[in-house]
Amino acid sequence: MAWYAKVENNIVTDVLYLVDTKDSDWLCREYGGTWFKCTEDGSIRQCFPSVGYVYDSQTDAFIPPKPFASWLYNETTHQWYAPVTYPTDGKRYSWDETTTSWVEV
Repeated sequence: MAWYAKVENNIVTDVLYLVDTKDSDWLCREYGGTWFKCTEDGSIRQCFPSVGYVYDSQTDAFIPPKPFASWLYNETTHQWYAPVTYPTDGKRYSWDETTTSWVEV
C-alpha cells in the first residue's frame, strides 16, 4: 500500500492510497498526469501533501500553502513561520496580517 499525489503545474490536485499492485505508472495510464509517491510521515518528499500543496522539483518536496503573505518558509523544516515569534506568556493568539503581529484572542 502506498500514497501518491497528482501534480499539475506544480500544484497537488489529488492524493490517492493504492494497493501494492498499483504504482505511479499505472496511475499515469489510468488517470493521466504526473504522480509522485509520498508518505504520511514525510520520509519521502519532506511532508505529506494535500490538495493545494506545491511540489518543488528542485528540492523534491511538497510545500504547504503559504498561510499569510508575510510568512517565511524554512527549507530545513519545510514549514511556514510568522516573521514575529509567537508569544510565550501562556495566552492564546491569532495572526493579524494587517499589522503583522500576534493578537490576543
